[in-house]
Amino acid sequence: MTEKFAVSAKNIYKVFGRRPNEAVERLQHGASRDEITDLGTAAVIDASFDVLPGEIFVVMGLSGSGKSTLIRMLNGLWDTTSGTVTVGDDLITGISAAKLRDVRRRRISMVFQHFALFPHRSVLENAAYALEVQGIPREERLARAQKTIDLVGLKGWGHKMPSELSGGMQQRVGLARALAADTDVLLMDEAFSALDPLIRREMQEQLLELQHELGKTIIFITHDLNEAMFLGDRIAVMRDGRIVQIGTPEDILTDPANDYVEQFVQDVDRARVLTAASVMEPARSTVLATAGPRAALKTMRDLQTSTAFVLGRDRKLQGIVRDADAMKLVRKGVSDLSSILSDEYNAVQEDTYLSELFVPSVESPLPLAVVDANGRLMGVVPRVTLLAALGNVSTDTGELQVIEPPLTVSTAVITDALDASADASAAAIATGDTSSEAKEDAR
Repeated sequence: MTEKFAVSAKNIYKVFGRRPNEAVERLQHGASRDEITDLGTAAVIDASFDVLPGEIFVVMGLSGSGKSTLIRMLNGLWDTTSGTVTVGDDLITGISAAKLRDVRRRRISMVFQHFALFPHRSVLENAAYALEVQGIPREERLARAQKTIDLVGLKGWGHKMPSELSGGMQQRVGLARALAADTDVLLMDEAFSALDPLIRREMQEQLLELQHELGKTIIFITHDLNEAMFLGDRIAVMRDGRIVQIGTPEDILTDPANDYVEQFVQDVDRARVLTAASVMEPARSTVLATAGPRAALKTMRDLQTSTAFVLGRDRKLQGIVRDADAMKLVRKGVSDLSSILSDEYNAVQEDTYLSELFVPSVESPLPLAVVDANGRLMGVVPRVTLLAALGNVSTDTGELQVIEPPLTVSTAVITDALDASADASAAAIATGDTSSEAKEDAR
């Protein structure tokens, strides 16, 4: 079964000039943008993409890349020179003006960069305007507009005029107006770029909250890479009228399609894009809870580590064991690991951003355990891997479970160390010294 797309663009071109169709034909036969300047200016060249229902699809590019022209073709403000745009089941290219207006009313709303509010109308009346265009009776449209005003955080401001609002509040009115129309698709053209940085971030966060609640399909235009990475489920990067890469934020950041994209993303805040799942490494030092201390020691010896994660048969993380504790059980003839299980490790969810891993990583002498929603161990993030990911450095440390010295000494030396550890523990108890330093010496 073919998946239905909320918006679909197929091989669309937009050329401004005297002979646009001839320009498109030459472009289709391999001519560059610069080679057809005598025929016109190619703003968008052979752009194709599909947007899924409920997706935030970000189109990103520098000034002159063609992104604003592209969005104006998606709602029929400008005709395509060639190619087709479909919104749901409705084709919006090559249709009559009356049909286009009908599709817009039912399917598409738009939020503009500079708010585009009516200065002589109240906040409530501005929010209700799209419903007025649709012919909704006044009482109903005002009631629906009031709900969206409350939704965007402007409860109690409906009677105010736009001039009485800050820039961020005015943009909330624009967002409320678009939401009141209750269309399938929301187009946002540089919607937050005129706002101060703190207000801009607040609006971005609120947009994600609204998207989670309402599930709208959003096509968002921006020149700000960090904004694109924060908002987008997928991102289309444009350059000189062409889409040069489409992918998730992680795809764009970790696997740029060409040198242009690589340079574009080099200064992005990777800590707010990449997640624990993006950088985790396989958890090799693992043992089953039923394995016993000898099997645990063999695993740690083979991998030259001094700690192992203990898993149930369903791979749920139950704790960790240390080599010294396992050795004590072997000497006592105990075959069950449960008595030495420790919870002295830090675990994070797969979707935790790197920016949230710093504190738990610093607080733990072990790599961070990465678990799924059911508590199953999916991988680990050693501290060196975290630092390398932030610096965009490829590394294979080989030290995947612990950052303590490797276990390379003989069994005799281990036994002596265990005896010394036991003596230190007894001394600490006898003197009443239970400080963290004494406990560390006892280890």
